[in-house]
Amino acid sequence: MLEEEQITVFENTEINQIKKVLKDHIDNNYIAGANLMIIKDGEEILYHEDGLADRKSGAQIKRNSIFRLYSMTKPITATAVMILLERGEIDLYEPVSKYLPGFKDQMVDAGDCLVPVEREVTLKDLLSMTSGLVYGGEHRAGKDTEALFKEIDSRLLGDKPMNTIEAMNKLGRCALAFQPGTSWTYGTSADVLGAIVEIVSGKRFGEFLKKELFEPLGMKDTGFWLLDEKRDRLVKTYSDNSKGDLELYTGNHLGIVHKMDRNPEFESGGAGLVSTIDDYARFAKMLMNNGSLDGVQILRPHTVKYLTSGTLNAVQQKGFDNWGTLCGHSYGNLMRIMTECSMAGDIGSLGEYGWDGWLGPYFCNCPKDDLIFLFMIQKTDAGTTTLTRKLRNIILSSVCK
Repeated sequence: MLEEEQITVFENTEINQIKKVLKDHIDNNYIAGANLMIIKDGEEILYHEDGLADRKSGAQIKRNSIFRLYSMTKPITATAVMILLERGEIDLYEPVSKYLPGFKDQMVDAGDCLVPVEREVTLKDLLSMTSGLVYGGEHRAGKDTEALFKEIDSRLLGDKPMNTIEAMNKLGRCALAFQPGTSWTYGTSADVLGAIVEIVSGKRFGEFLKKELFEPLGMKDTGFWLLDEKRDRLVKTYSDNSKGDLELYTGNHLGIVHKMDRNPEFESGGAGLVSTIDDYARFAKMLMNNGSLDGVQILRPHTVKYLTSGTLNAVQQKGFDNWGTLCGHSYGNLMRIMTECSMAGDIGSLGEYGWDGWLGPYFCNCPKDDLIFLFMIQKTDAGTTTLTRKLRNIILSSVCK
């Protein structure tokens, strides 16, 4: 759909505001480039792209540009788990150690010592991020996890890269930050779920996603690596150089091969996928349509309702409330869920859900307003940026009731 055909919901002033805010952030070297898509009532009402995919060559961001999703992989992993759940192949109260023996007899960081777990980590803990697994930090749990990912990264390009199952069994030997179920913290739980999907299905995690999600939904540019003929569409990643400009970033991070030029042994359920804005829109539309898209059913409606609901109890919610800029939200099944619009730091829609990624890709579905918001950038340590919130504020204030 051409942009000039899309101005049916937004006023011209609102379109100009969106373009200006994005261009200002590109001109001021906040990001190199981005694309943005808004879908309302199942129809695309806005697509806009600006800036560069590669500053050195001058290649522009395009609609078919490919982005590293990092943590925007997580909602896809949660969906894979829901497929197994509604087929009766897993029980969320099963201990992780049933599938990964490395999670047997785990220990918890108690500050000055390690103590045994009072109960085992369950699959439900993984989906809710109440497992005690972390990404890093100065405590014992963080240091253990960082050491493991350094080992994964050190073997990525060698003759014996660590595979998903080996990596997650080793993760089970890392200390937990707290007793399972007693708090909330953001961590590596989704990577463990990817390994469990692989074990239960008998297929590599990437193959399961391809057969059960990507092929049925027509997500032709989504996966854990890219063939040669697609790699020129992969957007370059940039970092803030602390001097008002951007510098190229090429490092491998969290076990992900940055070039995406090989089929990885470690398929990260928390961070490993690449995709385009159109591919991710098909995934988001499937969820918005209660599990179906273009006659293909991925999940049943009641399963989608569970997937997109908050799952934290009052004690766990306190841990989530201490984290970042998500006031007015809860968490469940690897996604944020807005529970109180008046408490949030941006204009929102009650019941909206979604997630972002380390390099700044962002999505949210707003079922109450039948609105999908998708934004793609590639900047290190980005997550949900001030730019993302500014664009959200223009768009949701214009379109939502």
